[in-house]
Amino acid sequence: MPRKVTKKLQRDLQPDRKYQSVLVQRLINKSILDGKKQAAERYVYQALEAAAKKLNSEDPLAVFEKALKNVSPNFEVKSRRVGGANYQIPFPISGHRQQHFAFSWLVQCSRAKKGMPYWQRLSSEIVDAYNETGAAFKKKEDTHKMAEANRAFAHFAR
Repeated sequence: MPRKVTKKLQRDLQPDRKYQSVLVQRLINKSILDGKKQAAERYVYQALEAAAKKLNSEDPLAVFEKALKNVSPNFEVKSRRVGGANYQIPFPISGHRQQHFAFSWLVQCSRAKKGMPYWQRLSSEIVDAYNETGAAFKKKEDTHKMAEANRAFAHFAR
């Protein structure tokens, strides 16, 4: 089995039932806890509708796509050992990996909030990402700052 995920190894996802979007399906899959997919599906749909309502938009899918675009990182740093020292080397990222980070951060930051149901936390995180604020957007900014700070070590990249 190859170390890198090649195009051949990536499975095609079926779009979700309500919006016919693969992106929403990926968010549902990231939100699953204890194998309860229908519960995750219900929470994601409630969150998308609540986020669209907060932003006075008719299209929850457009709100979600813009929020996802705002949270998707363009760079990441990877640790690499060179001559006895560890360097954080910035790498550009795109495609599935970019989306993977965006989904993970949205779900992770909404789970970190406390005091309300998951769908409300996810909804508020989507609204914050749409407005370029919030914890998930801050993670993206921190990642970019780290990459910018270590730009001097970019020549160590293979």
